[in-house]
Amino acid sequence: MALSSHDAFAAASGGKRRRRGRARRGALSEINVTPLVDVMLVLLIIFMISAPLLTAGVPVELPKTEAGAMQDVPDPITLSIRSDGRIYIGDDETPFASLSPRLTAMADDRTRPIYVRADGKADYETVARVMAALSTSGFTAINLITDTGGPSSGGDKSEEAGP
Repeated sequence: MALSSHDAFAAASGGKRRRRGRARRGALSEINVTPLVDVMLVLLIIFMISAPLLTAGVPVELPKTEAGAMQDVPDPITLSIRSDGRIYIGDDETPFASLSPRLTAMADDRTRPIYVRADGKADYETVARVMAALSTSGFTAINLITDTGGPSSGGDKSEEAGP
């Protein structure tokens, strides 16, 4: 009886055949994170571009002060005063006469914070009248928003010039 090369190989190994292919490799236990990283980078770029657009929509030039940044407060009411004296609640222009009734209707309680964003070139009288109207309406958390990095109030002695 003539043996083929396949039969001769099987006879030499004691009758045990080796399986080749997938059974020899173990299960793949690593997760391919490349697609996850790609998706996360795209989301990061989208959020970085859209985050500045989520601020209040009324363009005002805030005055600069040396005060630090405030903690984020959930759901404040943003009130903006432009340099020409126009008043906005959010993005909607509001006349001064209807400011208090409209804010009272918007706020369930008087402890809801109100952020006043006044343009640096706005009249002091307008800003003072708005803040007084908020105070007399019963609002207690009135915050005046400014930009950081303004002139020092004299706390740092190294900036003083003189003999």
